[in-house]
Formats: sequence, C-alpha cells, structure tokens
Amino acid sequence: MEIRIGIINTGRELSFDTGASADEVRTQVATALEQNATHVSFADVKGNSYIVPTANLAYIELGSEESRRVGFVA
Repeated sequence: MEIRIGIINTGRELSFDTGASADEVRTQVATALEQNATHVSFADVKGNSYIVPTANLAYIELGSEESRRVGFVA
C-alpha cells in the first residue's frame, strides 16, 4: 500500500510503499495522536524506517492496497 505524508512547512511530501494494511496505519496514527506521542514511525517494504513528528503532520493519504505494476509479465 502506498502512503503519502504531508509535513507542515515542507514543499515535498514523504511517499513510500508499506506492507501494512490501511487499517493498521490508520490505527497507528490515531493512537499516536490520542496519546500525544511526539513521533510516529513507519517502515516500508524495503526495510527503511521513517520517523515523523506528529506536531508537523499536515495530512496522511492512504493509497490502494493493491499496487499496479507497469511492464510485461513473463
């Protein structure tokens, strides 16, 4: 699933693919905001970690869980 995160006062957004479902990500972000956590962390399918300050979150866009591949299938 693709996640796009907008960060306040930043011209670019953070975009990556994750193996987590939309409900898992939604629950993780909601829990961090409710508990006044300073950061929320994510991991992508390549093993990279992203730590985003919750005070600077502008938006989080959750894409479709099925990724569309471009190219030929052998």
